[in-house]
Amino acid sequence: MTAHEKNRIDEKRIKELLQQALPPVGSVAEPARDLWPVVLRRLDSAPAGALRAKLPWFDWALIAGVVIFAVAFPATIPVFLYYL
Repeated sequence: MTAHEKNRIDEKRIKELLQQALPPVGSVAEPARDLWPVVLRRLDSAPAGALRAKLPWFDWALIAGVVIFAVAFPATIPVFLYYL
C-alpha cells in the first residue's frame, strides 16, 4: 500500500466520522420561534428597580482604589482609558 492510497483511506475515514458526528443541516436553519417578543414581555413585567444593576461593596472598593491610584499617579489615566 502506497502513502497516497493510505492518505485516501484516511480521508475517507475522516469524512465518514465527520458525517456521523455532524448531522446534515436542513434547508431552514432558523430558530423554531421568534424569541424577541418573549424578551420584551420579560422586560415589561420586570420591576423598574430590577433592571438597575446593584454593585457589591467590593466593586465600590475597587473603583475607589482605581480613582485614588489615578489621582496619585495621573500618568496612568491614559492606560486605564485604553483598557476600558
